[in-house]
Amino acid sequence: MPNFSRVAVLFGGPSGEREVSLESGRNVLQALQAQGIDAVGIDAMPGTLPEQLKASGAEIVFNMLHGRFGEDGVVQGCLEALDLPYTGSGVLASSLAMDKLRTKWLWKGAGLPTPEFRMLDADYSDWNTLVAEIGLPMMIKPIREGSSLGISKVKSLEELPAAIDEARRFDQVVIAERFIQGREVTAGILEGQALPVIRLETSREFYDYTAKYLVDDTRYLIPSGLGEVLESQVQELAIKAFAVVGCQTWGRVDFMVDGDGQPWLIEINTVPGMTSHSLVPMAAKAAGIEFGELVRCILDAARPRDGVREA
Repeated sequence: MPNFSRVAVLFGGPSGEREVSLESGRNVLQALQAQGIDAVGIDAMPGTLPEQLKASGAEIVFNMLHGRFGEDGVVQGCLEALDLPYTGSGVLASSLAMDKLRTKWLWKGAGLPTPEFRMLDADYSDWNTLVAEIGLPMMIKPIREGSSLGISKVKSLEELPAAIDEARRFDQVVIAERFIQGREVTAGILEGQALPVIRLETSREFYDYTAKYLVDDTRYLIPSGLGEVLESQVQELAIKAFAVVGCQTWGRVDFMVDGDGQPWLIEINTVPGMTSHSLVPMAAKAAGIEFGELVRCILDAARPRDGVREA
């Protein structure tokens, strides 16, 4: 076993995904320690993180903070200012990927397929025009939130105001997105390669927070059942979408596949969950990569940032 300097695993934090992050981080911490790696856990909080890191004596960081502060470029910027190598994507890619609106602008500019959408700022209230342009059903989403927090599927004009109010509890800027009827799938990315695609089946309206973390009847299908050609198409598109945003090392790209077999890009996760319900560990296992090996691979790819690698 090679010698490792002390690793700080960041988890918890102040976001709406705190509980998920705590579980993810503890799983990663245990996996590192089980391999003889000197690792400590830090419940990272704004304002105190530099002092927490200094007190820990860590020389490298495994970031398992989900959501705002940990996944949106803020922690990444802090770690770069402290000259600490860290796992995952850098400042720019993390900030962009956390912002669903700007991610979709990038994808559209690169000619990649993503559902039609409209930005709804705090003054927007022309519901009839919105329905005419996007159609029903539609998805209403806060632009900077994870774990499906604040997301609603809207089936009628009358449901729109309440759905937008719910999304605005998380962000004043909201998007309305055309709903794609079809199969919900996801592709993990690990060091430039796409992992086996997972198809998700839930009894709920969509794969929301409850389906992800609170119930046990969600089905995770590996093999996905898409067929070899379509699965390869999804994987190739995931790699392109990841690269367009500038993401690095590992993450997850979510899709809807319509009835014609067309994959549509939905969003990127730059710090996916590592819980018992999480998708990247499931996909890695299907590829023959056990959890400890997955964690070690992500850690091995941690590197100092010089601002050039993200360009």
